[in-house]
Amino acid sequence: QVQLVESGGGLVQAGGSLRLSCAASGNIDIINTMGWYRQAPGKQRELVASIISGGSTNYAGSVKGRFTISRDNAKNTVYLQMNSLKPEDTAVYYCNAIIQTSGPQYVLDYWGKGTLVTVSS
Repeated sequence: QVQLVESGGGLVQAGGSLRLSCAASGNIDIINTMGWYRQAPGKQRELVASIISGGSTNYAGSVKGRFTISRDNAKNTVYLQMNSLKPEDTAVYYCNAIIQTSGPQYVLDYWGKGTLVTVSS
């Protein structure tokens, strides 16, 4: 079994900062891409940022320059530093990881349960 557990969401005023964390645990052999998605009320889930094992990153245009994704491979953890937050960043943020499991080796897409980020104006 593999689990992704997010933390760090909450309520913040516009212009403020939050840092999200997501730790993967379980029978993990290799973690390939890790990323953050978000889903606002009434909208589809969208990619916020992703990072591959080698460190290359990809960002949605709406967050580029404000958000930074990073990962600690030794801890199987991915982070999302969010600065200059705007009310339109309000959403449930989900951690995602593509993981090769140990034992029976499967490559599967895993999701966390989500953490709510609310940005007040």
